[in-house]
Amino acid sequence: MNKAMLSPSMMCADLTRLESTVAQLEKAGVEYLHVDIMDGEFVPNITLGTDFCRLLRQLTDIPLDIHLMVVNPENKLKWFDIRPGELVSVHCESTADIKGCLDCVHSLGALALAALNPQTPVSVLEGLYDDIDGVLVMSVNPGFAGQRIIPHSFDKVRAVRNELENYGLAGKIIEVDGNISFENAEKMRAAGADIFVGGTSSVFGGDSMADNIARLRAALK
Repeated sequence: MNKAMLSPSMMCADLTRLESTVAQLEKAGVEYLHVDIMDGEFVPNITLGTDFCRLLRQLTDIPLDIHLMVVNPENKLKWFDIRPGELVSVHCESTADIKGCLDCVHSLGALALAALNPQTPVSVLEGLYDDIDGVLVMSVNPGFAGQRIIPHSFDKVRAVRNELENYGLAGKIIEVDGNISFENAEKMRAAGADIFVGGTSSVFGGDSMADNIARLRAALK
């Protein structure tokens, strides 16, 4: 099993105290910072953007985990000054040329993940396994924080893990995003997930991020 890693969802952070929040996340040793990019077309919301990514890079060396929920992401990738070692997730549903989009992510030096909405079957990954570094499984409908997890998401993560292992690709990562509470994180880990996007139900819930992160890591052992 791959190492369990945390990627706090920055759309759930208190943006009025961003510098302090990032410093606390650094101290806690989180592996990535998850940045949700929504364009109001692919999903019914508009969130963070290119300037926010630039600001985060000024505040920290923690790699970004850029989740593009936008139409035709292949036309927008170069807006983000993507860095080597960062993660970039593009939705299979968002483009007619998912392979070309994944290739573009790799050309920029980043790791490319294929993202799947809850209703999208695992079968769409057929033919893409050699082109991806991992899969982002959405466990809520993308667009808004605070939703309840969709129950079949656990089986979907398990199905993706089984597919990767069947192809001899067990080292490729599975990221999960959507109501990753302490309890759900533990279940997702058992199903085969590696990277956990923590938002209001874990990392940014309550008063102490440090305590929440420690509790989340304990749930993933």
